[in-house]
Amino acid sequence: MKNMTLKCCLGIIGCLCALASCTQSTAKKTSGNPVFLGWYADPEGIVFGKQYWIYPTLSLLYGEDQKRYQKDLERKTDAINPDYNLQTHFDAFSSEDLVHWKKHPAVLSIDDVKWVKYALWAPSIIQANGKYYLFFGGNDIQNENQVGGIGVAVSDRPEGPFKDALGKPLIDKIVNNAQPIDQFVFRDDDGQYYMFYGGWKHCNVVKLTDDLLGLRPFDDGEIYKEVTPDQYVEGPFMLKRNGKYYFMWSEGGWGGPHYSVAYAIADSPLGPFKRIGKILQQDTAVATGAGHHSVIQVPGKDQYYIVYHRRPLGYTGASERQVCIDKLEFDDKGYIKPVKMTFEGVEAVRIE
Repeated sequence: MKNMTLKCCLGIIGCLCALASCTQSTAKKTSGNPVFLGWYADPEGIVFGKQYWIYPTLSLLYGEDQKRYQKDLERKTDAINPDYNLQTHFDAFSSEDLVHWKKHPAVLSIDDVKWVKYALWAPSIIQANGKYYLFFGGNDIQNENQVGGIGVAVSDRPEGPFKDALGKPLIDKIVNNAQPIDQFVFRDDDGQYYMFYGGWKHCNVVKLTDDLLGLRPFDDGEIYKEVTPDQYVEGPFMLKRNGKYYFMWSEGGWGGPHYSVAYAIADSPLGPFKRIGKILQQDTAVATGAGHHSVIQVPGKDQYYIVYHRRPLGYTGASERQVCIDKLEFDDKGYIKPVKMTFEGVEAVRIE
């Protein structure tokens, strides 16, 4: 663990060129990539009011956080990967223009979720009922004899603090061979909330109750429906545009260079989802391991940005991941154009 900590420190130093724009907030004209300091992954981008927000998974500790969370560097659990022991809280980041970002530390911690010991993963947040609901994965369960799965925390503010709403997982079973991780909550135009989730190359969708704290059966009585597209691995995301449902997911191994994002288009939130192709993948001149994304739409505009993590060139550690933003564009037929990864990131866009 000491070697990993040293490597993390050296990694930050080695990435100074890529990170320099993040430290010169007054001079920035674009967001730069990565958009903020630190090792983070699985970013959920969303708009609340006049602000953009990003909620990522903590991937590795860096800087002052190595002192603040020293106890996590020394923790020993039954986690199959020692890095998971560091993933005990979520930080969030807010911006008024996509360029300058403010850190909100520890908006949710395992101190507030008693059933989670490690691997606090892949936050997905939505505003409903006058509150903010933060869904999360915990404990990386490998079988149903372990405690863990997908939980939900609630706060009156997007910056938290969030508190566990149930005192137990919302989903703690391995249904249709889908590990209960990587949840994404989607609100359809009719007001119905769906949650897509799943690792281990299987994806399920469930309906959420109006209070977002329970599961509602589909019309045929089923609770869980498998919607796994070809080559799906994990990290589902749903976007609706011009009446069409764009279902996206990550492919490949999260710890390797070939991690990527593919998509399908359907007429229903339940699919069927026929794979069209990849839209985000490594560029050996920019970064590797690009995946587990989300999409931000500028309110009132047909303008979109993809928020994702990637691994800087020269780094091979599975957890050496950084959050980036680039444009997401569509062609005249409604297909998603391949994303061009950049070091510059995106220009300032304020919400009107």
